[in-house]
Amino acid sequence: MLYSKIKQLRGNMKIYLDNCCYNRPFDDQTQLRIRLEAEAIKTILKLHEQGLWEIVVSQVNIFELKNTPSPSKRLKLQDVFYKMQSIVPLTTSIIQRAQYFESINIDAMDAMHLACAENNADILLTVDDKFLKRSELITNLEIEIANPLTWLQRVTQ
Repeated sequence: MLYSKIKQLRGNMKIYLDNCCYNRPFDDQTQLRIRLEAEAIKTILKLHEQGLWEIVVSQVNIFELKNTPSPSKRLKLQDVFYKMQSIVPLTTSIIQRAQYFESINIDAMDAMHLACAENNADILLTVDDKFLKRSELITNLEIEIANPLTWLQRVTQ
């Protein structure tokens, strides 16, 4: 049932995950919310591997990956990132858009992720509640931003 519902969404669904999502499976899994979000992210990545959805990665994701303090975590994340086919480069227009987002109170790295995702993906997923709340205030946004668990539940119902 889940697989057939997701097949309907196949099309050219492009998903951008910020680094909070990639790190979620390494967080404290004893907390129910964290465990459920981690499972949603793993499901999304698995569906990408099966060719149902495309995951879009940016140079911002890679920059944050390179600055991951834990070597073992960094290696595991590198394996995930290097399987991705689309890497969004930082362009002048992306940097300018990120500066705009930052000027309206979006944190700098979130602004960069948002600017990279905006014209290169259909959805930006994050587990960062502060980012989700602040993004609701952006009136001229060209992309949906959602929590991976709530988004996956919505698109598979």
